[in-house]
Parts: sequence; C-alpha cells; structure tokens
Amino acid sequence: MNDNKLCKLVVVETHPIQYKAPLFRLLTERPEIDLTVLYAMLPDAAAQGAGFGVAFEWDVPLLKGYRYEVLENRAQVPSVTTFSGCDTPGIYDWLKRARPDVVMVNGWVTKTCLQALWACRRLRIPCMVRGEANLLRPRAWWKHLGHRLLLKQYAAYLPIGSANSSFYRFHGCPDTRLFPVPYCVDNEKFSVAATDRTEQRAALRKFFGLPVNAVVFLFCGKLIPKKRPMDAIRALQKLSAFQPPCPEGSRGSISPFLFMVGDGPLMEECKRAIATGKLPAVCAGFLNQGQIADAYAAADVFVLPSDAGETWGLVVNEAMAAGHPAIVSRAVGCCEDLIVEGETGYAFDLGDVDALAGHMKRFVDEPNLAREQGEKAAQHIEKFSLEVAVEGIVEAVGETTEDAEDAEKGRG
Repeated sequence: MNDNKLCKLVVVETHPIQYKAPLFRLLTERPEIDLTVLYAMLPDAAAQGAGFGVAFEWDVPLLKGYRYEVLENRAQVPSVTTFSGCDTPGIYDWLKRARPDVVMVNGWVTKTCLQALWACRRLRIPCMVRGEANLLRPRAWWKHLGHRLLLKQYAAYLPIGSANSSFYRFHGCPDTRLFPVPYCVDNEKFSVAATDRTEQRAALRKFFGLPVNAVVFLFCGKLIPKKRPMDAIRALQKLSAFQPPCPEGSRGSISPFLFMVGDGPLMEECKRAIATGKLPAVCAGFLNQGQIADAYAAADVFVLPSDAGETWGLVVNEAMAAGHPAIVSRAVGCCEDLIVEGETGYAFDLGDVDALAGHMKRFVDEPNLAREQGEKAAQHIEKFSLEVAVEGIVEAVGETTEDAEDAEKGRG
C-alpha cells in the first residue's frame, strides 16, 4: 500500500463483538487506514444473551477507540443470531454517500452482509469477505454451487485459518486474492491476566469450588448442542472410573476435575449428569469478560469437544494465551492451526469420548505436562495475534484498492 494515500475502509458487522473491538482499535491506529465500522444493531441485554442462557451486557468497552455508526435495522424481529434478524437496506445509500475505497464484510451470515455486497457491486466498490466457512461438515452439491457463485462476487478473501483457506480454494478462489487474517484475541490481555493471578490460584480454586490437588479441565462456552458439553462429562465419567478423586488435603495421586463455565439450554442436563454420577465437576454458570481470566487462572487444561458448527473456537485462543494446552475435537475449525499434537495439546475425532478421556488421563498421569505444553501453547498462539491480523487487512486493502484503480483506468 502507498503510505502516502489514506484508504477509506468500511467494515460491516452485525453487532459489537468482544473479540473484534481490540482489532478495530489497533486498525484505527494505522496511518494509512481511515476506518469506519457499520453495525446493523446494538443489542440490548436480552438480545446479547441469546444462546448464553442469561441476559447480560459485556463488561468491557466495545465501542471506544474507533469510529462507528449504527444502521437502521428494519427486521421485524431484530436478532444477531438469525439471517433475517439484521435487515439494513439503507446501507446502499450510506455507502453511496461515503464512497469508501473498500468494504469488508463478515461472510454471509445475515441479510445485512448480502445487502452490503449487493450495494458494493452496484457502486463498484471492492468488497472483501472475512467469513468462517470451511469444509469440515458435508454439504449438498447445490450448496457448494451456491457458494461458488457467491464467492465470485468478492474482490478478496481474508482466511481466518487453514480450514477457511481450504474452503476458498475448493471453490475456485485464486491464491493471489487470499490474504490471511487469522482469528485472534487480545493475547497480551489474557497472558498478563494469567500472570497477575498466579499467586491467587489457590484462592481462586477455593472460590470456584475446585480442589487444590487436582488437574482442572476447563470447558468454557455456551451450553448448547454444537459444543457438546456432555462429551466432556462422559469423558470425565470414564476417567473417574479408574481414577477416583483424592480426598482434599491427602497426599495421593493427582485426580481430575471438570470446571464448566457457561450457561444455556443444556445446563440442567449437565448438572443432572454430574449429580447422578457423583462426578468431580462443577458448573459455574456464565462469567463475563471481567471474570473469565479468573477461570483460566484456576484451570490447567482446556477442553473443547464441539462439532463442525464451531467454525473456529476463539476460546482456544484465550486459553493458550493464558498458558494452557487444549484438547480439541478435529471437527472444530481451529484444530488444524492451534493443536500441534503432543506440544500444544491433543486432538480427537468428533464424539470419540474414549479418546478424549485418554488425552485427559495423560495430564493426570503426568502432573508437569500441562505446564510444559502450556508454555508451548503460549508461544504458538503469538502467530495468531491482533498485530498479524491487522497486517493482513492492511495488505488486502492495499492490493484490492490498487486492482480497483487499475480496473477503473481500463474502463476509462
């Protein structure tokens, strides 16, 4: 990109997201980028809590440090979780007035995303896509055809990881138009928080009802079907069958304990299974961003058994930034990128509870393994940082705007 030229970038989002606000703030600091974020809606506590099982508002600033505007959402039932929940036909007039150099959209998850693409095509504004789709779950042939036709409409593709890159290549997107922009969190925030809480670890375990003498496996996320929380509980049950918990304060071998953070429609089923099986586990419910660092500080190993509906799994980024290895289903989008087998954690086939239990047992049998792999995980996750993502966006903006200018000259 020409450092002397200021490129006007518009990012279209459904609503403010805790993971993306730091990225927008960092992008705003780039002297060659003039950023505006367009939101389809600002959800209230009830809408924000859809799927979480509890109404809430994030306790971290999501709208500070960058310029944003909110479009008029004409959806009959405004929602951030349904395709029709974000309907903003006014985006055409907004883009026509603003005339940005390039627009970036978050896939095609809502009507707003497609309205933005349609407006860009009419106005001859290049539109880049940073979605989450992958090939980890089977699709009908006609869906692949639809994706292939849709993807031809974008000027550039910003893969969040390897599985997402494979999706674009499968549908004929040229490598020259792929600009990696990895999914990431504020690594430094989670790393510093974990370090600051090192001396509080025993107190935090007591607060959450976790035994001091245990390997604590953390499941963190919505208690919904796609995240398969019951797989973690069933694996614990198998593990506990031959690894009975040690009495608190005893000198016996280390025992496993499952720490479940989150809420949702499967909460009661999880609680019943734990109570019925008398399992060494606790459900802490929903924790906001201001408390989640405490959960990571109290844990040893992260567990994510999700199906392919988990198109990435940013909680794995958080856990690794906090210095923890992870055990992740191979159906999860981030698995190929974040799990280096035997170094940053372990992978297992979707639904293979025996394999999950076997990986958990490794950490119980080798008390130092979680710390050793956690150190490697913290190093590995540095490749998936806000800084790397910003560089990818800046490169994509530069290449895309130059191509658009060349095309315009050709038409002239």
